This record gives sequence, structure tokens and C-alpha cells, in this order.
Amino acid sequence: MYTNEVYPYHENPNVEDLSVVLKINNCGHYKVHTTPVIETVHPEGRNDYQLLYIAHGKGHFYFKNTGTETIVRKGNMVLFRPGEPQVYYYYVEDKTEVYWVHFTGSHAESILEHYELPKQENVFFGGEFPDYPWMFNQMIRELQLQRVNYEEMLEMVFKQILLSINRYVKEGKQKKSDLLNEMERAVHYIEENYNKEISVKQYASEHLMTVNRFISEFKNIMKTTPMQYVVSLRIAAAKEYFDSTNKNVTEVSSAVGYDNPLYFSRLFKKYTGYSPSAYRKIKRDKTEE
Repeated sequence: MYTNEVYPYHENPNVEDLSVVLKINNCGHYKVHTTPVIETVHPEGRNDYQLLYIAHGKGHFYFKNTGTETIVRKGNMVLFRPGEPQVYYYYVEDKTEVYWVHFTGSHAESILEHYELPKQENVFFGGEFPDYPWMFNQMIRELQLQRVNYEEMLEMVFKQILLSINRYVKEGKQKKSDLLNEMERAVHYIEENYNKEISVKQYASEHLMTVNRFISEFKNIMKTTPMQYVVSLRIAAAKEYFDSTNKNVTEVSSAVGYDNPLYFSRLFKKYTGYSPSAYRKIKRDKTEE
């Protein structure tokens, strides 16, 4: 196992220090590749805060609010506040690589709140960025070398990590919102043009998306593919025509977007269980009763 950890101020870094706004107690890096299991068990928690970043593999955590094992995978952050039980394991077969920092200070909680880190959840996804290991390693070096103004540099780099987390979460939410709006526009377009020829490839291209991504994102939201949604709208419209008009099969087929009435009839039966003529007869028989 590769270990690089620094305890700059004292042999026991597990302290709460409210005499300063923010202070880094220690910082470190584990890369598990030989030791069968690395365990951390603090049933009563610590006096300071701890932020961990899973850079590779996964960790096995047991949080008080769940009582069961939680697998924390690459790209996730884990935040422990003072007094929160800490029980977690890293196994060699998982090839875990993790960075962590312990910190304290009178403004520690307000700093976390400023950068909008979660208050209830211990685990959140921070993204898989090479900048995170670089920033953690920079803090480790600052603690090791203790050059002039290193305490201030530590605070700046730590806040840069928090800022990067905040940016990732906010941009992720914005992208999700933008994507949802894009899919809503796609649904509206299909509903307005279901009885015309619709090219998924052309629509995706015009909206700067690949066909595969457009279909995948549409399906994630609508639980059906774009063309399946088109068919469902056409069949629903055909049923409405058969229910309320005297149009024949060819006319209805054309009205809902099919040039071939035989193909339309087969499709109608596939989705409703009845041929167009059988469907119309059943509906009229029920109306006459």
C-alpha cells in the first residue's frame, strides 16, 4: 500500500480549534495495492471535519443513518462532521485510491454552507476530475514543506476544492435542466407533427445531438423512443377518427401519417388487438346498446 500523509501541527491531529477561522489538521493519500484491508473505525467520530475523495476503485462505508454497507465509488466525496461515527474499509481487490483532508475552525461549518455542501447526506458525487488529486497533492506538499504563508495557501487550495465541487454540482443541475427543456421541446414538436414525416436523425442534428444520444435521453424521460411515441400518437388519433367520423381506413391512414393503408391496418391491430373494421364495429355496437 502506498501512503502519503502529513500531520504538521501535532502528533494527534484529532483536535477542534475554534481560535482560527479555518485550519487544515492533516491531509493524505492512500493507494491500496498490497495490504488486504485498510480499516478505519471511530465509533464516536472525530473532533474535526473530514472530506474524502475516492479517486479510483471504491470504499465500503457504514453510516449511522443507514446502518448498512454503502459502496462509495470513484468520483464520489464523503464528508464527516465532528462527532459522526466513522467506519469504513478499503479492500485490495478494489484497487482503492483515496485522498482526504481533516480540517477545523470557527467558520468551518459556514464555509461548507457557503459552498453548498450537503447537510444531511454523507456521500455526494463531485466528478472525476484530475484537478482533485492535483489539489490534494498540493496541500500535502504545502504541509510537508511549510514554506512562508503555507497556512494561507492551504486554506486557498482547500477552498478551491470546495469551489470545484460547487461548480460541478451546479453545472450538472443546469445541464439536467437544459436537457429536460430540450426533451420537452422535442415532445411538443412530435405532438404537433405526428401525422407528418418525422426524421429523428434530422431533428437530432438540428439540435446538435447525435441520434443515439437523442434517443437515449428521450427514452430516459418519456420511457419510450421518439418513433414509438409517434406511433402511439398516430394510433390514438386513428381511434379518435374511427370513433367520431365516417372516414374509411385509407382516409384515416392518410390523416394520421401513413401512405400505406395495409401497413397502417397491421400496425393498428398490433397496438389495439383489433383490425380497424373490427374496432369500429365494436365501438358502434357499444354505442347502440
